[in-house]
Amino acid sequence: MSWWAAAVCVLTALISSVDSTPLVSLEEEYSFKTWMSQHSKNYDVTEYSHRLQIFTHNKRKIERHNARDHSFKMGLSQFTDMTFEEFKKLYLLTEPQNCSATTGNHVVSRGPYPDSVDWRKRGHFVTPVKNQGHCGSCWTFSTTGCLESVTAIASGKLLLLSEQQLIDCAQAFNNHGCNGGLPSQAFEYIKYNRGIMTEEDYPYHGTEALCQFQPGLEAAFVRDVVNITSYDEKAMVDVVARLNPVSLGFEVTSDFMHYKEGVYTSSLCHNTTDTVNHAVLAVGYGVEEAAGETPYWIVKNSWGPVWGMDGYFLIERGSNMCGLAACSSYPLV
Repeated sequence: MSWWAAAVCVLTALISSVDSTPLVSLEEEYSFKTWMSQHSKNYDVTEYSHRLQIFTHNKRKIERHNARDHSFKMGLSQFTDMTFEEFKKLYLLTEPQNCSATTGNHVVSRGPYPDSVDWRKRGHFVTPVKNQGHCGSCWTFSTTGCLESVTAIASGKLLLLSEQQLIDCAQAFNNHGCNGGLPSQAFEYIKYNRGIMTEEDYPYHGTEALCQFQPGLEAAFVRDVVNITSYDEKAMVDVVARLNPVSLGFEVTSDFMHYKEGVYTSSLCHNTTDTVNHAVLAVGYGVEEAAGETPYWIVKNSWGPVWGMDGYFLIERGSNMCGLAACSSYPLV
């Protein structure tokens, strides 16, 4: 190898090193320390340097995104010191979910439907945003959130139901605890189990354990499960407008991890049934006039109230964004 070829190799390696390990300014390190204080983060010396580099990389990505004309804004969150690979392992479904195995049985009415719906404003029908922690149990929060709302609409009583019971006890229905599951399959478990306990009676700790279900302490019941598989989302609008919130699954990609506000759209995600890796709860819909009259869903997440819009996000409606119409369901009580 000639001396100039060797020099090019060295220079390329240096550029690559700088690319993957950004030089951090004093202002960026101050921002990191402020963020650490806000989120009660503590690291040893080695971990501090590693997390500072990741935080800086993510912060710059957020700033670049917000400098462009997008329908949604990104922001710092409790996840800003994590790579997307780390985030996926801790918060998303790692066990593949086959939404295509479910056939739809919801009967759509003829409408008409209101331009916007928000079940949070219709009465005491939606429980506060919860936090799944370091467990891929989003499917359980989507399930309980939906059943909590459906039960409240039917009975007038808004209960907090047990996600932990689903993690520990619903495996026979093709669910996998902290590795994933589907709300439709969780509703089936509750149906055949003849009920689910409250969060108070079966508290959440975010790790898998032996099933501790106690017959006689059931707080809510499922008479049947309704699956929605219309990819144009019309059936979902029909349900949310007339009946109740709806559980849904979709594909989370790296840009969603930093979501802060606005109507989320993505060119990174897919709209197929085999890429679903997160389950949430649609509590309403509307139209964002500031974003060119973009229709959206109002969605409750399970990453705590400090993420996104007080724990919620808006996502484009009508285009099967990230496969959100591929895997939706709700229970009958």
